[in-house]
Amino acid sequence: MFAGIAVSGGLDVLINNAGITRDGLLVRVKDGDVKVMSLKDFKAVVDVNLVGVFLCGREAASLMAQGNGGVIINISSVSRAGNFGQTNYSAAKAGVDAMTVTWSKELAKYKIRCAAIAPGYINTEMVAAIKPEVLEKITAQVPLHRLGEMSEISRTALFIIENNFINGKILEIDGGLRL
Repeated sequence: MFAGIAVSGGLDVLINNAGITRDGLLVRVKDGDVKVMSLKDFKAVVDVNLVGVFLCGREAASLMAQGNGGVIINISSVSRAGNFGQTNYSAAKAGVDAMTVTWSKELAKYKIRCAAIAPGYINTEMVAAIKPEVLEKITAQVPLHRLGEMSEISRTALFIIENNFINGKILEIDGGLRL
């Protein structure tokens, strides 16, 4: 038993968390020089952030469907709505949301629920790599004037796991940022 949840001995929960960035503008022209987002950078982000989520979700669902069902929680991002300099990341995370809703409908007959968490800026290694002056500007845009903490995301995951009527929803945990 984990936090009021019976564990069946098989796979009960997948927290499907994949995220890399290769930020850049789609097209940038400076002094007559044209620079474009490389296909390599686009594909790298989509391969990890979307294809990786698909592969892990598919394998987890195939195990859960043979047992007592389960819960798949995909980690999306508020950037899924589009974020400057993140064509690849935004597209991948929007795809994660679409898969979440689709899986919630397809997998319900196997007692598998699927939901997603769309974090804003969370205090992680990836965010820590942002230049300090840029991070200050980002934090200033968050109505709570701080980064989220990983514990706030994990508590949201536990909420989804424990609430058997959450299915097909994307929960934004972003301090009010709403990109």
